[in-house]
Amino acid sequence: MPPPFRDVRAILFDWDGTLLNSFEADAAAYLAMFRALGIPWTLADLERHYSPDWYRIYRAARLPRAHWARADRIWRLHYSRHESELMPGARGVLDALSARFIVGLVTSGDGSRVRRELRRFGLTRLFRARIYAESTERRKPHPAPLELALRRLRAVPESAVYVGDAPEDILMARRAGVRSIAVLGSFPTHARLRAARPDALIERIVHLPRLFEE
Repeated sequence: MPPPFRDVRAILFDWDGTLLNSFEADAAAYLAMFRALGIPWTLADLERHYSPDWYRIYRAARLPRAHWARADRIWRLHYSRHESELMPGARGVLDALSARFIVGLVTSGDGSRVRRELRRFGLTRLFRARIYAESTERRKPHPAPLELALRRLRAVPESAVYVGDAPEDILMARRAGVRSIAVLGSFPTHARLRAARPDALIERIVHLPRLFEE
């Protein structure tokens, strides 16, 4: 039986939790934002309701829409006080796979923030397509972000795979007709990630190249 990813031409990655070890910074920014807005959420509440679409978190916290813009500003302020690092082995994985495949990025992260991080790590040019939260009107798990990336890469869904650490990543890939690989990253999504039934699951990003060995 041939390897399940033998015919892959394009590999598209999530950013936060998959390539960037950002949960500590993300959670600290959320908790600071909740305190500033008088919302009595704890880390346990955040972990229970976590989603890469932060507006889902706002709704779960019953934050009125009129306060969303202020919440965004507070989150960005506190997140900027942290400098997250790449997941162990992520740079080597990207270097190895970008030499053999077309590589793209599809993230729910704000473009201004993710672009800054990509520049800091010298990774911008490695990704031949870069899709951010504002790149499409609809967000994960809607397939629009991944479909836009495929168009920019001139790749068909059957030749692509998406690598992410959240159940929304797996559902987005399935809706776009793309195979999925789940990574057990730093965000509190492991149980829901397994339940989403990805095409493959790995414990760490450093294990990813093994899936493409012939």
